[in-house]
Amino acid sequence: MSRYTLSNDLLKEFTKDFSDDPTARIVQNAVTNTPISQVAMNREVVTSIDTSMTHRVDTWASTSQKRSGRCWIFAGLNALKPAVYKATGLKNFEFSQNYVHFYDKLEKANYFLTSMIELADRPSDDRTIAWMLDDPIGDGGQWNMFVALIHKYGLVPKYAMPETESSSNTPEMNATLKRLLRRGARDLREAVAKGEDALGVKNEIMRQVHRVLSIHLGTPPAQFIWQWEDKDGTFHREGVKTPLEFAEMYLPNLDDYVCLVNDPRPTSPYGHVFTVDRLGNVVGASPVTYLNVEIDVIRNAVMQMLMDGQPVWMGCDVSKQMDRKAGIWDAKLYDYEGTYGIDLAMTKAEALEFGEAKMTHAMQFTGIDIVDDKPRRWRIENSWSDEVGDKGFFTMNDSWFNDHVFEVAVHKKYVDDELLAALDSEPIVLPAWDPMGSLACD
Repeated sequence: MSRYTLSNDLLKEFTKDFSDDPTARIVQNAVTNTPISQVAMNREVVTSIDTSMTHRVDTWASTSQKRSGRCWIFAGLNALKPAVYKATGLKNFEFSQNYVHFYDKLEKANYFLTSMIELADRPSDDRTIAWMLDDPIGDGGQWNMFVALIHKYGLVPKYAMPETESSSNTPEMNATLKRLLRRGARDLREAVAKGEDALGVKNEIMRQVHRVLSIHLGTPPAQFIWQWEDKDGTFHREGVKTPLEFAEMYLPNLDDYVCLVNDPRPTSPYGHVFTVDRLGNVVGASPVTYLNVEIDVIRNAVMQMLMDGQPVWMGCDVSKQMDRKAGIWDAKLYDYEGTYGIDLAMTKAEALEFGEAKMTHAMQFTGIDIVDDKPRRWRIENSWSDEVGDKGFFTMNDSWFNDHVFEVAVHKKYVDDELLAALDSEPIVLPAWDPMGSLACD
């Protein structure tokens, strides 16, 4: 018998220890009838939070990604729409999330199939190939991927390509696309092995992908009429616009923005640029890159942008220490250690290394509460509808920021030149399965 076998004597010891602990029995009575989150919730934290902010930039209603993983698209478009409000005087405006979603899916399919050609000399159970086959066309994405789509395809107002059942509810469409792409990976590997025309095979698969997307999401407009009535009742007509023309009318230069991440693992030194192998959507676009910095660099950049009236795109590990219905985050919102009577502590670096932490959701900062020149609380625009939080906006105590915020996209003017100089260096390549790429997963 192995010395590591779980013996009956040891199990009896565990049971006796539990039975002899009156606190454990009381918690057992509570948790067997009530969700653990309710038992462990720190009421003092909950009752101390209000939604008022010293600086707040949002004057619009929240949006809803519904049953999809398009948070990064919603957060990106939400961060860009203030420029439209300012230029047009509109009362309500949204970019078409479905338009960006269509081209993201199309480009991701091409990116995946291209990778299958490039990696065709590896066995199918190679870890990188297996990773890509597991999630060949997920809903997720990164800031650089969002920028790549806008550069190539522009944007349109929501009316020009509204939501469909499948854009708001992606699992069935994704199941078909995954099967199609996995079959395509098989066909491409066979074509390469036989010395056949892999490009021709890829293009035929892409024709089928385009057909599936068009059935589910509709046909993206090549042009549209742009006209509106502003908040004062004045009518405006700009005439026929292409998506690229429309984007150029209102958007800042997105190349002036940089992704900052906080990855404190010993293998990820601060002040260096990173990328993740096989992470992207548009073949030939600039790679997805991150500048790794200390968390206070991110905190200060976000604070300065908000004080200047600009929202900030961000990526975080959303579910940790969160009350979804109330829309609040705090580092000590739930006392799980005290409730269970066990030690659960891990540093941020340890949580990343051992699979406890990763980027799972993108949103945008829209407000900050500053006391004595330091942030006390943050306002976040989520995309989970107006039925949660403060009509879709969440409140984050600053205690949550250090451990669970990972990434922001900020204008370069809010970052020191010494750090920006690293952008000219060759990125350190992390493996495809690294948690710094997790936001792009399904």
